[in-house]
Parts: sequence; C-alpha cells; structure tokens
Amino acid sequence: MDTERVLQQMTVEEKAALVSGTDFMYTNPIPRLSVPSLRMSDGPHGLRIQKEGGDNGISESEPATSFPTAAATASGWDPENARRMGEAIAEECRFYGVNTLLGPGVNIKRNPLCGRNFEYFSEDPYLAGVIGAAEVEGVQSRGVGVSVKHFALNNSENYRFMGNSVASERTMRELYLKPFEYIVKHARPATIMCAYNRVNGTFCSENKWLLTDVLRKEWGFEGVVMTDWGAAHDRVAGLKAGLDLEMPGDTAICRRRILDGIQDGSLPTEDLNKACRNILNWVDRYAKPADPAPVDWDAHHALAGEIAADCAVLLKNDGVLPLKGSEKLHIAGELFENMRYQGAGSSMIRPTKVTTPKDAFDAHGVKSVALAESDTVLIFAGLTDEYESEGCDRENMRMPEKHLKLIDTLAESGKKTVVVLFGGSPFELPSCDKVDAILHMYLPGQNGGTAVYDLLFGVKNPSGKLAETWPMRYEDMPSHETFGKGINEIYAEGTEVGYRYYRKHNVPVRFPFGFGLSYTTFAQTEWEKDGQTYTQTITNTGDRFGAEVAMLFLDGELKGFEKVRLTPGESKTVSITVADEPKPEYDDTYTVPEPVPSFPVTVESRFTDLNQSFMGRILYNAVLSVVKKQMRQAQKLPEGPERDNAVKGAYFMKRIMDSNSPRSLSMCAGKQMPYNFAQGFAELTNGHLFKGIRCFMKKIKVPKLPKEEQNA
Repeated sequence: MDTERVLQQMTVEEKAALVSGTDFMYTNPIPRLSVPSLRMSDGPHGLRIQKEGGDNGISESEPATSFPTAAATASGWDPENARRMGEAIAEECRFYGVNTLLGPGVNIKRNPLCGRNFEYFSEDPYLAGVIGAAEVEGVQSRGVGVSVKHFALNNSENYRFMGNSVASERTMRELYLKPFEYIVKHARPATIMCAYNRVNGTFCSENKWLLTDVLRKEWGFEGVVMTDWGAAHDRVAGLKAGLDLEMPGDTAICRRRILDGIQDGSLPTEDLNKACRNILNWVDRYAKPADPAPVDWDAHHALAGEIAADCAVLLKNDGVLPLKGSEKLHIAGELFENMRYQGAGSSMIRPTKVTTPKDAFDAHGVKSVALAESDTVLIFAGLTDEYESEGCDRENMRMPEKHLKLIDTLAESGKKTVVVLFGGSPFELPSCDKVDAILHMYLPGQNGGTAVYDLLFGVKNPSGKLAETWPMRYEDMPSHETFGKGINEIYAEGTEVGYRYYRKHNVPVRFPFGFGLSYTTFAQTEWEKDGQTYTQTITNTGDRFGAEVAMLFLDGELKGFEKVRLTPGESKTVSITVADEPKPEYDDTYTVPEPVPSFPVTVESRFTDLNQSFMGRILYNAVLSVVKKQMRQAQKLPEGPERDNAVKGAYFMKRIMDSNSPRSLSMCAGKQMPYNFAQGFAELTNGHLFKGIRCFMKKIKVPKLPKEEQNA
C-alpha cells in the first residue's frame, strides 16, 4: 500500500472512520481505496475469538489453546518459554484470520490484591520487560501484531475506568514505565494499548506526556496507539495527544467531534493525518487473510504442558517429593478434578481440551484409597474464580476458608502432606509450617494436569522461581491501607514495591522474590566483574538433571538473569553485560488531589454510584437485569465445562458493570448505548428529569461509514 497516496485521496469522513474501530474487534475498511479491515482478538496467553453475536463470556468463543498465564510464565525466568508460546499463539491467530493479538499485559504487580495480577508478569520491571519482549518477538515473528497493554499505571481494577493514579515522575520512570520502554526499544511492538485510568489527573487516552513526549519522542515508538475498549474520552484531545485508534468504535459522538473539530479548526488536520498514517501502515503490514494451513492443536497442548512444568515453583519440600509411585495416596481438594487453569475476564479462553490432575493421574493408574489407609496426602487448593478476576480487586489476601480448613484438617492427620496450589497472585499461607511440601502451579493453562503429574512424580524437576514476593500477611504491604479504596490512587510508596521494600526495611516475608526449590542442588560462585560484564559459575551438585537461575542484582535491583539447565556434575559460566546507562535525577514529588465527591454523579462516576438516588437505582437495576438474565441462562445449562465457563462470563460481566462508568459503557457499547444515553443517566440520577429526557431524545448525526456507503 502506498500510504501517502491513499492518505491524500481520503476524505475527512473516511479519516474519521479509520481512526475508530468497528464491530468490536475490527478496524474500519475503506473499500473505495481498497483499504482492508484488520481483525484483533483478546489475548495474551491464548485467543478469545468471539463468534458472531458472542458475549463477553467464553461459551461463544472459538476453541484455542489456553497457555499458562503471565503470572506462571514469568516464574519460569526463561524468555524462550514466552517466545515459543507467542509463536504458537500467532499460528492460531493466522488460522482464524486474527491480525493483531491484544497482549501481553506488562503492568507492574504493585499489590497482590489486584484482580488482574494473573495476567501480568512481575513486580520487577526488568523481568517483566524481558519476558514480555520475548512474547512480542514470538508473536510478531509469525506475521501477527501485538498490542502491549495497559499503558500506564493501570495497577488495580476497582476504579480502573475512572481512577487517577498519582505518582512522581521518578516513580513512573524507574518502575511503572520501564517494562514498556524495554519492549518498545527491544521488540518494536505493532501497537500499544493505553489504559482507562488517569495519570496525575489526565486520562491516558489524552495524555500527551505519555503518548507523545515519552512513548514516541523519547523511546522512538512508531506504531499505533489504541485505547483499551471504551477508554476514549475527548476524541479531539486524544488525537492531539497522540492517540491513533479508538476501540471498539462505532461511537457516533467521537466521529462527530472529529468532523466538527476539523471544520472549526480546533483539530489540526495534521494531527488526524498522523493517526491515519500510523493505522494505514499497521493495516498494510498485518491485515492478512486467514491461513488455511491446519494448526497442530495436540502439539500446542503439549507445549502448554511443557511451559507449565518449567514455570511451576516448589515452595517447600521436606523430602516427601518427588513421589516414588509406591506411596498410598489420599487425594483431596476440588481443584484436583476442577483445576483452575486460567483467569476470569476478557482473557478467558475456550480451550481445545483440558487435562486436569485427575485426568493425568487416571492415565497413569494413580488411585486415591481412604485417608486411614494412606501414608501420603495430596491436597489441591488455591484461589477460585470468585476470588480473583478482571473487573474487581480481591477483598483480602486469604485463600477460601474451606480450602484452609481442608489443609488444616488433613495436616493434623499425621500423614505426609503435600499441597498443590493454583492461583494468579500470592495469598497468605497460615498452614505453611504444618505441611511437608508445597508446589505452586500458578494458572498453568489447559495442560496443567500433565505438568502436575510430571513434577510430583519426578518425571520433571521443578525449576520455577517466584517473580513476585509472597508477604507473610497483607498488612505487611506498603500500600495495604489505601489500595483500591477510591478514585485517587496515591503511589505514596514510590519505587519501594515488592522486594525493594521488603529488603530495604528488613520485613520478613513468606517467600522472597526469586525463590524456588529443586529436587537437585546447585553451587554458585560469587559474581566477578570485568568492566561492565559480570560472570558466575553454576554447578549441579546433585544427582538429577535440573535448572537454576543466575540473578544479578546491583544496588538492590535486578539487572540481569539467565536460566541454565545442567546434568549432575555439570557446570556452566553465565556472563551478563550491563549497559552503562545515564541515571537522570527525576522529580520525586507529586500533588495529592482533592477527594472526589460521589454525588452528584457525572458520566465519569462509578456505575454503582447511581444507587444514590431512586431514579438512579432504577437505571442501575435496568442495566444489571441484562447480566442477571445471562446468569440465569448460564445456570440452566447442564453441568460441565460449558456451564462453568458461562457462569464465569456472567460473573465477569457483573464485575465489569459495577466498576464501569456511564461514559466508558457508552464508549464500549457503541450503538446500543450512545453517549447521550450516558448523559441522560447522569441527569436522571441527579434528579434532573427533563434534562435527562432531552438527553435521551437527542440524536447524534454522522455520515455513513465507508463500508456502509459501499453496501448502499
């Protein structure tokens, strides 16, 4: 495509359409100029490809491989895992005609209660950047683009649609922006997805400092900046700030404002042209038809299991593991048969198949006899979907009470006790000292059961290391008193997040960052320095093949790492060269904004704030009735994975509705809830009956889309 020629021939109406998405996951085509539509799909650890008319659950999605989530992948400390996973996902993208994957998510894990931590890599920006860049390289090596998200300071869920992240420039530059910077400079992602929230008072979608000054001018980003779904605000301000594409689009108000802005001069034509130019280049590079070549689904299922096994973390082992196979086992816990293998929310995948621990045990003839007759107890526990999900933050850092009670009860039986954990974020482990071994799988993807069997029975040796700190209790967190409590999220702890905080203040932790045991032993020499290069020799001093991770910390921060795999007696020398980068002094101050009143409500208020008035409660319940209907339909389905997935989708929609705002809901719902409806919701809730009615009756007139003109 000759981008400049096409751009010169485009009308203003066509340009306004091009910078807006359509049909939820597509860019607008310009048929007159042979500009095709580009298709996107949710990621980042597999495809959630909605069928026509599908909802936000996964029951109407096409089958795809559910790989381990980012929380698991980062614990492997091996970029090759992320790269191979990215390549496989890209093959599935091409098979389904998906041109750009929405992921990976690289936001810093500031607090373990963030409901979406399972989808993020680490509390450390270097580790998150390296693993994230590898996934980007893997996907894009197969001709599929990515959208790295959520830029920036999107570290909680409760107020993500309207929240204001308040932080100093030093805090942002040295921690929260670092993973994005690394990926932009090392992997050249096709697109960046801006977050819903404000940063120091300005929404990310119209934050010129973020989108232009830092991202483009400093880091050299040349791709497309798109919104998260429904994150557009003032469309003219967004274009002037460096926002290219509004998703999911089909919002009449945004196109109207663009057209009016060009006409009255408030939007310079060059700002619109810059966005169109970026989108045209992206479409030209990635908008390819579906690849008819079949996908080797079995190979991808096996790969998911390999990655899960390499990333699992052995947190405790008093010699009971690996199992010899001769033990008399008593197996307990709901997650043995109903393994939790993925998170809840927009990344939920309809897996091609699922291998649970029970499936793997059955395939190898491993039985559970009665507790009294056993010598070893296996307990499968952790966080369930009700406890962590996109759309809301966790209420506390505890496991479900029934899981805690089960562990306590069986640990007191006098048997050797092994706990296998599932979950996307740390949780308190009050029973840690009562059990003999703990194997943490995080969320291991659809073939997690195979990985569990291989690790428990010594077919494979655990080699994962924690990519985040596990505190003793939530109260030990520096942000525990304020996290997720209001619209203004103050990053008062600065860069003292995760291991930086615990090490500096000598706070005891349950498991430190980088911790993980093995069935073999290793000896590591001290780091030796030669210029900017550091070397360390690692030797496998045990009797099993295994892997260890060399980690280089300088001035208390991770600066390099490498995973080495060694046979018994084998040694390897690791060399890590650290770039001599300038260390500018950034401003370490921030301004605490005034508290935001919850009433009167505005289009930016949290949707639950509508409940403050009689009319608002009617509107709130009217919208929620759609979600309740979805839940009733899901619960009527026969028992099985399809029903479970539909219920998860309904729960997710309820959480999303509660944390949404009328404005973001209108920006996401397109023609079903135009912007004037959002205005009407606010006016009616505030008791302005006639103003509200006028808002609902108002029409926003825009030209037909280019594809509609073609059809006409």
